[in-house]
Amino acid sequence: MRVVAGKLGEKKWQKRDHEIDRRGLLFVVSAPSGAGKTTLCKDVTPKVPNLAHSVSYTTRSPRDGEVEGQDYCFVDAVAFRSMIDKHEFIEWAEVHGNLYGTSRNGLMQYVERGVDVILDIDTQGAATLKKNSEGIYIYILPPSLGALGQRLVNRNLDPQEEIARRLQKSREEIWNYRQYDYVIVNAEFKKALKELEAIILAERVRMKQINHSWIEETFINQHSKNLPLPLPKTEKGKKVEKLS
Repeated sequence: MRVVAGKLGEKKWQKRDHEIDRRGLLFVVSAPSGAGKTTLCKDVTPKVPNLAHSVSYTTRSPRDGEVEGQDYCFVDAVAFRSMIDKHEFIEWAEVHGNLYGTSRNGLMQYVERGVDVILDIDTQGAATLKKNSEGIYIYILPPSLGALGQRLVNRNLDPQEEIARRLQKSREEIWNYRQYDYVIVNAEFKKALKELEAIILAERVRMKQINHSWIEETFINQHSKNLPLPLPKTEKGKKVEKLS
């Protein structure tokens, strides 16, 4: 797996005082084929600082317009099986006759640096990951199966038989939404994108992400030492009442 960064680049992420030194969070996004999970993940990455997008390995052939290392890392089945044998995947699964997997080392390099990573993987891979890794699990739903089928037809990537097979598999997999922490209905892309961004930002300010030592030192210990409270800056000539 390679990881495509959003606003990371070479600039080191600056942790704010009230944030703890932490490992990166994993945002795991799954959806039926054609529901828009990959596009959502790609589009949210540059909008949110300190967020990287995981790029999976796959044995399927590249589609028109797909770029090696940006959409997927394309390998043959022999190379993929060799990586399985070497335990190089943190999760892998066979989906629609092709193999997909997430590199363990590639992912952990970012997580250990405190960089959050968003992964778009199928429900099998998400279930495997959930057994061994903490994360925030998000399921993307289409507005309906009819709308999903139309999207698959409109993208003009698969023959009718394959579309029918994907729709049947989607009907079966959708029930897995109960295993996820959040559900987004992608009826309107811009709205779904805002909801995905909101989830990421909200998870970053949950209580367990807060530096309690900073709060105690800033608001509690200072007061208990009877130190004078700082006066706000004012315009010249204006008086400010002393804080009690």
